[in-house]
Parts: sequence; structure tokens; C-alpha cells
Amino acid sequence: MGKIILRLDRMMADRKMSLNELSEKVGVSNVNLSKMKTGKISAIRFSTLEAICDVLNCQPGDILEYDPNAVSENNEE
Repeated sequence: MGKIILRLDRMMADRKMSLNELSEKVGVSNVNLSKMKTGKISAIRFSTLEAICDVLNCQPGDILEYDPNAVSENNEE
């Protein structure tokens, strides 16, 4: 089974936006955005995803990517 990869760091770099700036505009804590940026989350609220897409002027597919060949930590044996 594959893995969902978060590309938030890439979108932030493309938009030249810092974690603090995004956090302030989205209304999500730096800690939670940092976890998203590093891919250390297992879920995301649609409302948070919508807010991030609104601020970064992007689509969810610009932030989320599915890699069918990657191994998810939940599937490791």
C-alpha cells in the first residue's frame, strides 16, 4: 500500500511564505503546521486544508500527493 506525501513545504517556498506567516493567516498553530510540513500527521480537517489552499492560492492536489510505491509507517512490518 502506498503513502500520502505532504508537499506543504514546497508550496510555502513557492509562495515565499514563512511558517509563522502561514500560521497567522490560516489560524492554525505553528506546531501543527510544522507537523504538517514534515509529514508527521495522520489526518487533516477539510476546513484546515481549505484555509491553507485559500491562503496559498492552490489546490489540495498541490499539497497532497499519493505515492503508490512508498511504504506507509502504518504498513511497516
